[in-house]
Amino acid sequence: MTTMNTETLQKADEALDHDAKRKRKKRLMLLAGVVLTLGKGYWAYDYFYASKFISTDNAYTAAETAQVTPAIGGIVREVRVTDTSYVHKGDVLVVLDDVDARLALAQAEAELGRAQRRVRGYVANDSSLAAQLAARSADEKRAASDLERAEIDLERRENLAESGSVSGDELTKARNAFESARAQLAQARSNYSAAIGARDANAALIEGVSEETNPEVELARARRDQARVNLERTVIRAPVNGVVAKRSVQVGQQIQTGAPVLSIVPVDDVHVDANFKEGQLQRVRIGQPVEVTSDLYGSSVTYRGVVVGLSGGTGSTFAAIPAQNATGNWIKVVQRVPVRIKLDSADLEARPLQVGLSMEATIDTREDHPEVARRETAAGDRQG
Repeated sequence: MTTMNTETLQKADEALDHDAKRKRKKRLMLLAGVVLTLGKGYWAYDYFYASKFISTDNAYTAAETAQVTPAIGGIVREVRVTDTSYVHKGDVLVVLDDVDARLALAQAEAELGRAQRRVRGYVANDSSLAAQLAARSADEKRAASDLERAEIDLERRENLAESGSVSGDELTKARNAFESARAQLAQARSNYSAAIGARDANAALIEGVSEETNPEVELARARRDQARVNLERTVIRAPVNGVVAKRSVQVGQQIQTGAPVLSIVPVDDVHVDANFKEGQLQRVRIGQPVEVTSDLYGSSVTYRGVVVGLSGGTGSTFAAIPAQNATGNWIKVVQRVPVRIKLDSADLEARPLQVGLSMEATIDTREDHPEVARRETAAGDRQG
């Protein structure tokens, strides 16, 4: 009886063990099938969708910072902004003392008036020189006539002197009169030539131009305009909208032309410089859409952007001390290329960003993306 119960129990245990192994095998096969299905699904997802997106957290906000420099030197009379002040384009930033500029403008205006009067004098002098030229011409003709008479009179007396009809004293007087007439003619011709030269020289100053277009007047007017511009430049205005930074100017300071006084960061036009690995850039094209998140607002806030350009070289190429790879102990390092991303202005207006913030960028590199196709079509039409 005991032996029979033992055999029965052994068979029951073997049956249970066999059934457990069969169930475990089935569960393992089911698990393997699930893992394989998930693996295939992940592979399909990665190949057909996820691989079309490239991401990097090596990205930072940047902007084309405007450096404000004075166009003229002077003493600072007012400083109307401080660091972190938001300014609009055209707002007054710094005011320089304008006493010297006002005096220079008054002097230039006086010089312009004098130039205009001088040109009017040239025009009036032309008529006077014309009258003088006519008078010198008449003097020359009269001197020529006098010389002709003196020559005839001298010849007559020389003929009569041979017969003794004319005394030597009369002959001498006739010769003196001839020489005097010849000298007067030479003087008259010289005066006439001088009058021609004077009128030609005066005509060259006014020929082909009016009083307003005369070079002397235009030069004086240009100097007046420059003095007026310099006076306007004593007021330094904001070239763009943005936030004031790096202010280094103080009231009473003597500043020089071109010396930086402050910078303006256009926070309304911030872009992102994303540094992607060189192996990620094969399918990156200008115009592709980008999703960007900021550490400032967290991953819940997404900025829309678009790729607007790729740098002409890697970051190491433009470093202050470029890497020298022609060495014996060379180790290959994956290089990164900066990609510029323009952010949507509406997103920036809703949630402003400062320069230098850490960002994470994801580029959609699908070639059939509607935005990319639209930009490529537009580019083709322009080339056509």
